[in-house]
Amino acid sequence: MRIGTVTEIKKLERRVGLTPAVVATLVAHGHELFVQSGAGAGVGLSDADYAAAGATIVPDAPDVFNAAELIVKVKEPLAYEIALLKPHHILFTYLHLAPDPVQAKGLIASGATCIAYETILDDKGGLPLLTPMSQVAGRMAAQVGAACLLAPAGGRGLLMGGVPGVAPANVVILGGGVSGFNAAEIAVGMRADVTIMDISPSRLAQLDANFQGRARTLLSSRGALLELLPTADLVIGCVLVTGAAAPKLIRREDLQLMRKGSVLVDVSIDQGGCFETSKPTTHAEPTYEVDGVVHYCVANMPGAAPLTSTYALGAATTPYVLALAEKGVERALAEDPGFAAGLNVVGGRIVHPAVAGSLGLLFVAA
Repeated sequence: MRIGTVTEIKKLERRVGLTPAVVATLVAHGHELFVQSGAGAGVGLSDADYAAAGATIVPDAPDVFNAAELIVKVKEPLAYEIALLKPHHILFTYLHLAPDPVQAKGLIASGATCIAYETILDDKGGLPLLTPMSQVAGRMAAQVGAACLLAPAGGRGLLMGGVPGVAPANVVILGGGVSGFNAAEIAVGMRADVTIMDISPSRLAQLDANFQGRARTLLSSRGALLELLPTADLVIGCVLVTGAAAPKLIRREDLQLMRKGSVLVDVSIDQGGCFETSKPTTHAEPTYEVDGVVHYCVANMPGAAPLTSTYALGAATTPYVLALAEKGVERALAEDPGFAAGLNVVGGRIVHPAVAGSLGLLFVAA
């Protein structure tokens, strides 16, 4: 198969879809690889590194799209890239279509087959291609939240871990999945006072056993959350409904309960955000203030750690890229129902029920 990767064009996105090591693996299996010049520069990978691995280096994105059948990316395609997609293309990347009807409309019109990393399932119902980036985003969430609490960033002027004689920050984490767990690990390590909320009693039991009293667990409800907000210094939203838009757990009026200079970090922003006042931001301008509360809503958080993120994501995606290349899309998806769950768009139709529901579109089975 002819496989290509391009330079990511989302603002300050430095990750790359394929590393030279993955390229070498695919070339060893007899596949042709096309890499846009400079695609790996953001993580210190040169065109020479890719050429040595067996890739053909081409000048720009149109050259990659013209040469390749399978396009492997990191972030969702922007309008310029969507215009390059043709019906014969297989697009393999994060899509996050639920809150993005404009992208969905473009992919539908392209006729391309679009597989989303974030809805692929493993044999236990986990999200193997979302997990590595959720780990990065969760760990980052505690770090950026701590930075936002400092006075120069508009925060309360509070040190996350406190000091002897002065209390640490109160951190509330909404959602105890992969990103929530990782956020809690770092927040606990920074000596914050941490409460994790989740709707699953069994998950709360797992978290309680893991943290052994170093973090509190609380069954999630609106009433319980409202009781916590007046004393919360940092709220990290890590809510995920696979493929669907995130529920809005904190409303605009709820901000009145919070102290000025408190911080909201919305890890769920790629799926529309779990705070009513959330709107996507960039690493160049990561925060804004609403009613005295600092909001951090960067839509590609792991892009700030592109080296770590690229290699973590590449390790997870390689078996799936190889399956598509070796078997073709129809057979690869037919043999792996979890992989098939990643199929979001094909033949001009949305074929993932949660995505279709969030967009208000008719679900049509693949």
